[in-house]
Formats: sequence, structure tokens, C-alpha cells
Amino acid sequence: MKKTVASQTHHGVGRRKAAVARVWLKPGKGSIEVNGKNFAEYFNTDAARSAVVFPFQVCGAEKLYDVMVAVVGGGETGQSGAVKLGIARALLKANEAFKGTLRQNDLLTVDARVKERKKYGQKGARRRFQFVKR
Repeated sequence: MKKTVASQTHHGVGRRKAAVARVWLKPGKGSIEVNGKNFAEYFNTDAARSAVVFPFQVCGAEKLYDVMVAVVGGGETGQSGAVKLGIARALLKANEAFKGTLRQNDLLTVDARVKERKKYGQKGARRRFQFVKR
């Protein structure tokens, strides 16, 4: 049976806050493309850029894979966190030997914190309207 290019592509999904990132890894030279742009152009802050490349730095796989990401929802922090988790999950599918390293650096743990909803009769999730005694 012949191996196809699709079998060399590894997929991972990452979620953070309101953002969802779908990540595809394929053997290549290390380019990272987010929504059709280079990741350095897409993410404005250094913290977001470093979060995206962190799984590769931990595993020592910076120049082994080309990454294509489709990310929707949320803001820059949520999107970069979602991309980080998606890349880590795709790396795990690509090479099972990375599991210990990724686990030690908390890259496979989902950060499930999301914004708390506003409650009725209140100004926000926890903030109340000012109390008037008289």
C-alpha cells in the first residue's frame, strides 16, 4: 500500500477562551502560517509569537514541520493560546516520543477558564448596581 501526502499531515485542535484553532503539520522547513499570513505578521505581541513557537522549542522540532493554522474567535491572547495547544496536539500525533516533554511543560493541559456570564439584575457577572439606602 502506498503512503499518500495526507497520511503525513497531522491535525490538532486547540481551544482557549472563545478562540478555536485548527492546526495542520506537515514535514517541511519550519514556516508557520496563520489564516493565510505569516505568524509574525498575524500576532502583534512578542508574548503571542513566543507562545506559538514554544511547543517546537521544547521538542527541538523548529525546522522539521510546516504549520498551517485556521483560527477563529476571541482576541490575540486566546488565539495564540489556542494555536499553542493545537500545535502541541498535532506534534503528539506526529511523534509519540514528544509526549513526556510536552506534558512536563504543560502544553497538553487545556486552560478551561472562560468569561463568566453576566447575571440578570446585576451590572456584570459579579458587579452589582450601587445600593441606595434612601
